[in-house]
Amino acid sequence: MSRGLFVAFEGGEASGKSTQAERLARRLDAVLTREPGGTPLGERVRSLLLDPSSVVDARAEALLMAAARAQHVAEVIEPALASGRHVVTDRFTASSLAYQGSGRGLPMAEVAALSAFATGGLQPDVTVLLDLPPEVAATRRSREHDRMEAAGDAFHQRVRAGFLALVDRTWIVVDAALPPDEVEAVVWSRLSGIIGS
Repeated sequence: MSRGLFVAFEGGEASGKSTQAERLARRLDAVLTREPGGTPLGERVRSLLLDPSSVVDARAEALLMAAARAQHVAEVIEPALASGRHVVTDRFTASSLAYQGSGRGLPMAEVAALSAFATGGLQPDVTVLLDLPPEVAATRRSREHDRMEAAGDAFHQRVRAGFLALVDRTWIVVDAALPPDEVEAVVWSRLSGIIGS
């Protein structure tokens, strides 16, 4: 039995990751999941990290993300891929590099090593970056910000720069300012060439 395809959607706040991940998962009949989250443990970590009243040190944030990711890989992602199912996730390791590395200023090599430990070295087959300037994202967000959304303009600029610095040949970069249907069409046309559909 062949392994499933593993696709991760990445991007800043309000870039449309959840919408596009859901649409792609439907097309592929894939397991749809998210980070932090995807498991009971991960969802508890998510609530803690996004709560605006939480005070979390940058290193603690990175460790909590890694703990949630380790459980996510062990409980959801790896079993699905091994059984031949495709998996689509809303965020994966690149988010740690962009948010805790570039955004929070933690050493990139340490964040990368922590993520590799958490995943056992698992990487997406394809990463889709929905690129959106933070000033555009700000117009899409609700008035009540979670802890990450409220981190400030400079933080979100650093996060965007961090994502763009990670782009390599396995990534698909899409202008997330396009209407959702157009973003979906671009993602599918690029991805279908990769998976041979």
